[in-house]
Amino acid sequence: MIRKLLALSLSSTLLLSGCGQGTVSTPPGNGNANTTPPVVITPTTAQAAIKHIVVIYGENISFDHYFGSYPNAANTGGTTFTPATAATVAAAAAAGTTSLPATPTITNNYISNPSLLTANPNLNSANTVSASNSVSANPFRLGPNQAATNDQDHNYGPEQLAFDNGKMDLFPLSVGVASPASLVNSTGAAPITGTTALTMGYYDGNTVTALWNYAQHYGLNDHSFGTTFGPSTPGAINLISGQTNGVINQVGALGSAVIADGQGGLTDINDADPANDVCSSTGEYFSMSGKNIGDLLNAAGISWGFFEGGFNLSITNTSANGVIASGTGCLPGEATGSRATGAVNIPGNPLKADYIPHHQPFQYYASTANPTHIRPASVAAIGTAADTGPSTANHQYDILDFNAALKAGNMPAVTFLKAPGYQDGHAGYSDPLDEQTFLVTEINAIESSSFWGSTAIILAYDDSDGWYDHLTDFVNGSQTTSDAAFCNGAAPTLAGPNSNGLPVQGRCGHGPRLPLLVISPWAKKNYVDQTPTDQASITRFIEDVFLSSARIGGGSFDASAGSLMNMFNFTSNVPPNPNVVLLNPTTGAVTSGN
Repeated sequence: MIRKLLALSLSSTLLLSGCGQGTVSTPPGNGNANTTPPVVITPTTAQAAIKHIVVIYGENISFDHYFGSYPNAANTGGTTFTPATAATVAAAAAAGTTSLPATPTITNNYISNPSLLTANPNLNSANTVSASNSVSANPFRLGPNQAATNDQDHNYGPEQLAFDNGKMDLFPLSVGVASPASLVNSTGAAPITGTTALTMGYYDGNTVTALWNYAQHYGLNDHSFGTTFGPSTPGAINLISGQTNGVINQVGALGSAVIADGQGGLTDINDADPANDVCSSTGEYFSMSGKNIGDLLNAAGISWGFFEGGFNLSITNTSANGVIASGTGCLPGEATGSRATGAVNIPGNPLKADYIPHHQPFQYYASTANPTHIRPASVAAIGTAADTGPSTANHQYDILDFNAALKAGNMPAVTFLKAPGYQDGHAGYSDPLDEQTFLVTEINAIESSSFWGSTAIILAYDDSDGWYDHLTDFVNGSQTTSDAAFCNGAAPTLAGPNSNGLPVQGRCGHGPRLPLLVISPWAKKNYVDQTPTDQASITRFIEDVFLSSARIGGGSFDASAGSLMNMFNFTSNVPPNPNVVLLNPTTGAVTSGN
């Protein structure tokens, strides 16, 4: 139905847009009376075309971990993946059918730099544990049967040590964590996964099939980075404010998650829960001062919401359809008994709390927090001004609330989606296949809705998990005992200010390279963008579309973040990429709209 509507829109535009101003037309021909009239193209803008932005924020993936071998899949197991090439384009043209454009070259991955697979910088003696247990390694493929792996070290300091002042050669030594023997044996993984060289593993389109298919049909950025080094909490806060300085009310976090900034304040560098959230740990937590994107949206009267799995504390989980689940609400620190679910593709299906407090960035700010998880007044109120304030849901919801709002035709203008723990992609308790099920289910629903024609979906990640990636983009130094040479060798004058414009410590970046995709009828098709961006670029995009490019201020990196606009095509007021591309949630294969 949507394809038909967009086709009608195209024909109507071509017939009627000639009377508009600022249009572009083809040359008028040779003057013969029967010359075909010129096609008139009316440009549009992001502000006119995009009425809904959906940010799906995943967990713990480096770019090379998912896209290192893109678009070449081994096709030795899992879902077969075949990229669009010049040959497939020519074959389609010969058959009189249409095809995806040929896949562009990614200049910074293993395919363009094959020596990274055979003579990687991490093949050095510094990564060797002992003469009998060498973990120096080249990158190696993990198949779909090895979707379950151990979690790597992705803290602020160890990530910098792995970068080794830009040489990118100490990943097994600094951040690598071996999978336990039981997991190696149960998944049939290579013995190397039982060493710290696991950090060098990567997946291809036979495992992360959906993401590769989204890249084929829409846009992929291969130069997107963590705004700073560090794990989930700084990555989450950078997403909504671009500012990890300004920590207040910390308890138990100083010296671990929080460090002195050199100006009398504090900066977050590692994980700790938000203060006052009833689900948070009672031993380590903090709040944030300053503003976030939610404050700006509230002031402008723009509807918005953050939707995370497990946020509704009134639900009792039950096992169903092969998914193991149990528990009600939450206990502090994700303790046993919290509402929890086991990843389908991890042997033994170990339970993980659905709601993870330090993944919910708006809970750190008093202005946007919903510390007791108050439920929305109604489905119709979700995201609106009626749900703003301390006695309301205050724009913080469960993922099930988004599904209900979408079904009711009430999708907010700005939406943030966070999967329940078992589906968020975080190694150790989640995996790429469970993540794929969540992504495809939500994206299929959005693409099948009446909102699709005016929607931009952004897929991004909070940190790298410590998975190897070979590319760097240094922009901001920091000189503390928590910083390695990569950061503290920089000049004392820092690019990262506090709210008073003074340079502060603890904001070293950019951090590791992360995947970023846009899925939209306005996205360029099968396109690879090389614009340097970071997590604050998503905040900037929201500001540019809905807030007349107003910035958060107070030292936020939204002012310096690269733009996402090059991933879109607004040269015509007709969506350039109108197909509704639906995928299979289990296999990631395209089921319609190819």
